[in-house]
Amino acid sequence: MTVALAAAVRTLPRAPGLAYEPKFDGHRLLVLRTLEGVTLQARSGRIVTGAFPDLAAAARRLPAGTVLDGEVVVWHAGRTEFALVQRRAAAATAARAAVLAQSLPASYAAFDVLELAGLDLRARPYERRRALLVDLLLPLGPPLQPVPMTTDPELAETWYETLPASGIEGLVVKRLDEAYPAGRRAWRKLRHTNVRDAAVVGYTGTARRPLALVLVLPVGDGTPLVSSPLTAALRTEVAAAVATGAPGAGAGAGSGAGGATVTAIGLGEVPFHPLDPPLTAEVRHTSARHPPPEVLRLRTDL
Repeated sequence: MTVALAAAVRTLPRAPGLAYEPKFDGHRLLVLRTLEGVTLQARSGRIVTGAFPDLAAAARRLPAGTVLDGEVVVWHAGRTEFALVQRRAAAATAARAAVLAQSLPASYAAFDVLELAGLDLRARPYERRRALLVDLLLPLGPPLQPVPMTTDPELAETWYETLPASGIEGLVVKRLDEAYPAGRRAWRKLRHTNVRDAAVVGYTGTARRPLALVLVLPVGDGTPLVSSPLTAALRTEVAAAVATGAPGAGAGAGSGAGGATVTAIGLGEVPFHPLDPPLTAEVRHTSARHPPPEVLRLRTDL
């Protein structure tokens, strides 16, 4: 199924008929409960049921013919941690996924119901879908929970200012009378962090063990930047993308292909392997110089 998207805004929208939800920093996930079982689908369309056996088991309590839209998150020390969600998503085997489900249990922050008992709800207004979502999930309890929602912009602004300590990265704003906007950026998102998509023009390290990405941001003078070190989960994902990428993507494991180098903060000139065509990654970046951009995820859906 194609998910709805959100366009970034710089200020909090205020108008009658708007709803405000906290924006969780997790992985977008559709939960599909059928007569046969449960399927978990990532935003890209990839099936990730095997990586989240705890959520799949919890979703069996849903009535057959139910589809939920939301974010999978992992709580640690009172806040959500995106890196821990990445560890869960990168589980390569059923045994590893089961171990991680015990040590890093996942929660599902549901913000929409697209189908209920076989009835397609996507044409219904958000206000009605929200009421059905709450009625469905509140009796079940964790780990499947509806996200908080308010129509009060003052309360929403309070959430925006106070919830980042819990790992919430901003707000999503929706119209109460709006149908589910599949494939369109009709929702609006207000983020605290400076998160944007960047072109991945290369990587340092080796094709089997990339260490960092070489990025060109959509702002600034176009000078390539070296990211902060990749997490283990991202190293695995980038290595897989390099292995299946364009010719030259996995060029030599020593110095950069063709002698390509880039300036890395604190390291000076370092060799890297160019990627042609580039990949796309979502990065968090606060300054043109320091700290280096943090890679949050590859945008394999683009």
